[in-house]
Amino acid sequence: MTWEPVIGIEVHVELLTSSKMFCGCRVSFGDPPNTNVCPTCLGLPGSLPVPNRRAIEWLVKIGLALNCRINEWSVFHRKNYFYADLPKNYQISQYDHPVCVDGWLDVSGPDGAFRVGIERAHMEEDTGKSIHLGEGGRIHSATQTLLDFNRAGVPLVEIVSKPDIGTPPRARAFAQELREVILTLGVSDARLEEGSMRFDANVSLRRPGGPLGTKVEVKNMNSFRSLERALGYEIDRQRKLLEAGREVVQETRHWDEEAGVTQGMRTKEVSSDYRYFPDPDLVPIVVDTAWRERIAAELPELPAQRRARYLDQGVDPQTASVLSASEPDLRNLYDQAVEAGADPRTTALWVTGEITAALRRDEQLRLPAGGELAELLTLIEQGTVSASAAKEVLAGMLAGEGGAREVAERRNLIQISDSDALSEVVDTVLAENPDAVERYRAGEGKVLGFLVGQVMRATGGRADPRLVNRLLAERLG
Repeated sequence: MTWEPVIGIEVHVELLTSSKMFCGCRVSFGDPPNTNVCPTCLGLPGSLPVPNRRAIEWLVKIGLALNCRINEWSVFHRKNYFYADLPKNYQISQYDHPVCVDGWLDVSGPDGAFRVGIERAHMEEDTGKSIHLGEGGRIHSATQTLLDFNRAGVPLVEIVSKPDIGTPPRARAFAQELREVILTLGVSDARLEEGSMRFDANVSLRRPGGPLGTKVEVKNMNSFRSLERALGYEIDRQRKLLEAGREVVQETRHWDEEAGVTQGMRTKEVSSDYRYFPDPDLVPIVVDTAWRERIAAELPELPAQRRARYLDQGVDPQTASVLSASEPDLRNLYDQAVEAGADPRTTALWVTGEITAALRRDEQLRLPAGGELAELLTLIEQGTVSASAAKEVLAGMLAGEGGAREVAERRNLIQISDSDALSEVVDTVLAENPDAVERYRAGEGKVLGFLVGQVMRATGGRADPRLVNRLLAERLG
């Protein structure tokens, strides 16, 4: 029997505003517990919320980047539930009148391009953080639980995809593409390890083309790898249940990264359980045409647009994807070097290869200017420095020793391209290796590589390999 997975992703993105969503408390990760709190974010009687205008603008920016329709009128609701980390016993969120609806995101996945619909993107506030003390740091084994409300009230955008995702690898590709969009917009640092971007997944199985099955929500996936692994496990778990004639229960399950399994947490709530009603302390949000158009004019070049531009410039698809996901400074370096006349494909390979690797080894290195990188690539193209010597030149440039030619000259890496000078070295190498010469003339062509290597060794690697090959060919007939 065959089953078709149906996957939808809910993504929570903490915004990088300087203050919280409904009060003036500072937003700062890692501060001492309960130091960024006030009567409003603690839900004390008599306190009143005031919306953060910058957060609403960034929500609209996210919606536009995801091709959403921006509703002119939307409403804040109270979502009522009772957890220890929710100080008001309700969360200010949005229900049937969100800001952003009916969008989509095109994704380049492992099996080709696909489109994922965006059901909605709405604004809410984050909860506090529970810290479980005891073996494993999990609630079921905790001896005590501490509460830190610094995070309570931080602006949180929830992005809900449509159930358009059919496989765990596609879910991972969607999550990675969405994170690239968020980082490009500059509205969040989207750090999975710090929880500023979090994924919940709804997954069910059905007969191909049939009605939707019972969905299960999976939580606690803190990396792209976790997301893919958890969905793979959950799909297999549900498949085994169905093939055994048992029912899948609608519930929320917790992904245990160490054990590699999902575990039941609670019965899945439905919207009626939350008793939504409009927040009486907050007026509706009105996004008029002028405000929306001003935000749209501020949108940067998005990841898909970047990749398309790189492909148009001749960069291969794999390198274009890696470059698009690189840090902004590296992308800017590429753009500046190409503008200075460097070949786009070669530039992209150097930026995503040697330069990225060097920065990973030492983050304190100095990125060259685009013109300096273009100069280095020109020296390689002209044969002034060899490809291997160019790596040493780059190391000097990254260390702040100067431009490409300056470093090459100081380190004595300028390639020898003088025929007369190299002829003497070639003649010496041939005289010192008569056996190799005879073997070559007897038809053993691979010996030529050995002779080229001897010339390169004699010149400290500075000889022009193309000229060496030509001179050897002339002398060997």
